[in-house]
Amino acid sequence: MHDVVTIGTATRDVYITNESFKVLKDPKHLEKMGFDTGVAECFALGTKMDIERPAFTIGGGAINTAVSFSRLGLNAASSFKVGDDEFGDVLVRKVKDEKISPIVSRDKSVGTAYSTILLNPNGERTVLAYRGASNTIRKRDIVLKKLRARWAYIVSGHLPIALLKSIVEHLKKRGICIAFAPSQYHVDMGHKKLRVVLRHVDVVLMNREEAARFTKEDYKREKLIFRKLDEAVDGIAVMTEGSGGSLVSDGQFMYRAGVFKEKELIDRTGAGDAFGSGFVAGIMRGHDIPHALRLASANATSVVEKVGASTGSLTDREFKKKRWQYLDLDVEPL
Repeated sequence: MHDVVTIGTATRDVYITNESFKVLKDPKHLEKMGFDTGVAECFALGTKMDIERPAFTIGGGAINTAVSFSRLGLNAASSFKVGDDEFGDVLVRKVKDEKISPIVSRDKSVGTAYSTILLNPNGERTVLAYRGASNTIRKRDIVLKKLRARWAYIVSGHLPIALLKSIVEHLKKRGICIAFAPSQYHVDMGHKKLRVVLRHVDVVLMNREEAARFTKEDYKREKLIFRKLDEAVDGIAVMTEGSGGSLVSDGQFMYRAGVFKEKELIDRTGAGDAFGSGFVAGIMRGHDIPHALRLASANATSVVEKVGASTGSLTDREFKKKRWQYLDLDVEPL
């Protein structure tokens, strides 16, 4: 039996960097053109640009989290779907290289998910994503009897809600603890539809914007957000705030943690997966929430310092370095 099995998306990623990728901030005009954020990444139309050497990596929620668990010394498996193609072969081989047991479904009708990531010098990126096989996971692709572990970490992607429900019910019947990081697709379904899943979950992880939208509470009122999440989940609720740190509720207390400052921000891709898997790894090993938050924050910071969604994932040995031994943290009653 594995310590943990991850379930979700898997992608082949290529990173392209060029100092000519310009970030334009002009809300007045860009919003009218369909750029809702008022910010755009641009380069000249019709030109030919030299780029730095492309970086080919693996990604997707199931892969990113499994890499973290494995590097932290846990026996990890990962359930994902790829196409019957070269990219699928590469993904499976790379997963095995990370000492992860792949539980793979293949599809001849669609290709392996693939992303081209345009990375600018300040670490921000634009992702051109082909969802491929990862977006077509169905009941026949999940072999429930192979999901044997102490914990399961689900990064939901576009899993049909009926399939998601059957997965968590099966896991619970086997006594498996469940961590669940819902995608925006599932967050937007709202509490009524998602409660059939959440009532089986031990740890739920969202960013603060997702949590506010899901609970229909004011973004600034974190205690009210947590009270709604605590009603839905009989366990731990985690809210991340990017560079603003993170918040955790165990139903009685709210923990507020800072962040470890990165030496250099290279690539934000995968930071959320790194944080979530680091946090769950800490809980799995019987540590308290402050320790789990320290491991989560360290793992996320290490990931954004390198190109790739899991390239910088920490090992146990690396986490013991002096750099990661203290993190600002406050605790208050809910």
